Amino acid sequence: MTLSALKNKYIDVKLILLLAAFYTLFNLVYIAKLAYMRAYMFQEIMESWHDIIFHNLLIDWIIVVTYMTLVAISTKRLLNKNYSWTRIFLLHTIFSILIGFVIRFVFDLHGILLGRMTFADYSLKASLDRMIYVIDLNFLIYFAMIFIIYTYYYLKQVKEAEKQKTQLESQLVNTRMKMLSSQLQPHFLFNTLNSISALVEMDAKKAQDTIADLSDLLREILYSGENYKVSLRKELRMMDYYLNILTLRFSDHLVIEKQIDESLLDRLVPSLILQPIIENSVKHGYSYHNIHLKIEINIFREKNYLVLNIYNNGKPLTEKQEALLNKGVGISNIRDRLFTLYGEKARFKIRNKEVGVETLIKIPFSKT
Repeated sequence: MTLSALKNKYIDVKLILLLAAFYTLFNLVYIAKLAYMRAYMFQEIMESWHDIIFHNLLIDWIIVVTYMTLVAISTKRLLNKNYSWTRIFLLHTIFSILIGFVIRFVFDLHGILLGRMTFADYSLKASLDRMIYVIDLNFLIYFAMIFIIYTYYYLKQVKEAEKQKTQLESQLVNTRMKMLSSQLQPHFLFNTLNSISALVEMDAKKAQDTIADLSDLLREILYSGENYKVSLRKELRMMDYYLNILTLRFSDHLVIEKQIDESLLDRLVPSLILQPIIENSVKHGYSYHNIHLKIEINIFREKNYLVLNIYNNGKPLTEKQEALLNKGVGISNIRDRLFTLYGEKARFKIRNKEVGVETLIKIPFSKT
């Protein structure tokens, strides 16, 4: 593995900067405290600010940040190996004590190199005493930074898990929508071809016009590709091709009325959401007593919902909605697609009115 790969695998620059920022803040608080003490408490302190900042705090900052960078790398490896928490805690306890030795050793070496003391003046006992004097502070600082490291990695894992969950949900939605689209389109095509077959015997010219409309409609569907949502404008255009097929077939016995809020034309709706409802209205609306059918298509905004309301004055329903959903491919497909795309936020109802039947769809009002 190359050096660059090892760096990317074990060194997280954002985490190192976060640790450095924390210890910088700690040192700034210490400087403020020291300034107060020099001004109001221990004015006889003779050490210069230059020595305090550059020979004490700066070296201490470099040692601690470097040491904690190594600890952060070790922590990531510990997490990857799934060690027990008892073992991890014992290791960090050892590391928290060891940092005092490291700091003391570097400071003593620094003092010798600068000529502040000689090897003859060096006292191991005095060095150990100075380390013990601040061992509790080193312990607290170490575990404060360890808390930052573990919190950082935990939040990062949570974020990655959420990202993977979102990707998985998106993949599941796409897979389900592909399945539903593959179910809907052949169903629609077979029904339309049956209509053309019936027209061929009655009026060859109308059959040709119907084939042209079907060709345009299929082109629209194919160009949509895997876009499971289309603009309302495009959905209405595809619906018009289908309505042309219907009106050619049923001639004077079918009336279509539309009331569309034109400000909604660029809003997105599920592709081919209207066609199965209109098909269902024709299929179940005509009867011995209902030979003239009127279908009203109303599309408007209601608070935070885009509402698709399709009404026909034909034969009333003789079964409950669930029974109809279990029977018809087109209608059940609408329910499944709405649930897949919007979950519990979508509304879908088929119900009798005083005269005729109303199909009501409500989807969240959004541009996406």
